[in-house]
Amino acid sequence: MTAEPPHTGPKPGSPLGVAAIGYAFMGKAHSNAWRNVAAFFDVPAVEQKVLVGRHAQEVAEAATRYGWAESATDWREVIARDDIHIVDICAPGWLHAEIAIAALEAGKHVLVEKPLANTLAESEHMVEAARAARDRGIQSMVGFNYRRVPALAYARQLIADGRLGTVREIRASYLQDWLADETAPMTWRLRKETAGSGALGDIASHAIDQVQYLTGTTVTEVSGRLHTFVGRRPGPNGLEDVTVDDAAWATLSLATGAVASIEVSRVATGRKNSLRIEVYGSAGALAFDLERLGELEFLDATAPAEEQGFRRIVVTEPGHPLMDAWWPQGHMIGWEHTFTHQVRDFLIGIRDGEQPAPSFEEGLQVQRVLAAIEESAAAKSTAIQL
Repeated sequence: MTAEPPHTGPKPGSPLGVAAIGYAFMGKAHSNAWRNVAAFFDVPAVEQKVLVGRHAQEVAEAATRYGWAESATDWREVIARDDIHIVDICAPGWLHAEIAIAALEAGKHVLVEKPLANTLAESEHMVEAARAARDRGIQSMVGFNYRRVPALAYARQLIADGRLGTVREIRASYLQDWLADETAPMTWRLRKETAGSGALGDIASHAIDQVQYLTGTTVTEVSGRLHTFVGRRPGPNGLEDVTVDDAAWATLSLATGAVASIEVSRVATGRKNSLRIEVYGSAGALAFDLERLGELEFLDATAPAEEQGFRRIVVTEPGHPLMDAWWPQGHMIGWEHTFTHQVRDFLIGIRDGEQPAPSFEEGLQVQRVLAAIEESAAAKSTAIQL
């Protein structure tokens, strides 16, 4: 029988050593969070030890720009180091399971970008590893950063407080246009073997997580459809087949009896990064759009009909979730702050020995919904029970 590795944390008073794996888009966003979190929040001290990537020169340059002490190209060597206590996985989805499981078994706390993995089986293995590590005091978390948008956290609070009454309908759309141009080149995100899926896993995962997060319930039934509008794109050696979806649609039944509709696209011309969420209840409604992430629309249906109408709430008050650490009222924060909030909550979970949210189990629940949408789409939108 193989002995479990001990959890070797830092010496008392020493900072937690962090290694980030991946230095492109998400690596940059996460690096910014690690660099700034302690300046605004009361969290355990951290040290940006090492940034890991495949290309030595490029990752070295990124490490210098983003505030890391050093760079490396072999993540296996990095997670074996005694001075590394946290592993932040910003690599593509096909690498998530292997790195996360190895890091957890090595006694490292793990933060991994969404979606949890490319397949349901990989996600289940990650949950098993996380549960075993949790028994040894090792924490893990999946990075659905939009939970840390103050306006959405406030929306969840309003729903939980009963301000909307019984939630009946949710509409969530996440629309982007970075693939609207048919000449946009191939990337790893357009190949099933590396991305798992297209708009479905990339951005529908956010929409599905928000539906469950805001309402505090889970999806029980799914009907879905996937479509690829541009089947071939230019690659290094000529045109290549796109093997993932450009857009996805789904109808979701929730455990409470509410119904949610989902629409996501990466070819929605003119929409840059529009995650729009509308929630309709028996006593009120609310609406949010990521392209105006400091605002929330709220309607109180208990007011006299003559006074009803959506009102704009600027979510910058110290009493709003997460805002008391930042600027005076009326001064907006941005998209990048969601990652700082995410790291804050992760570090507090480590400090307090409590599971930070969303857990790998919550990430697995989203994966189950994604898999059900794919199954439904393959069966001509047949309803799939979860």
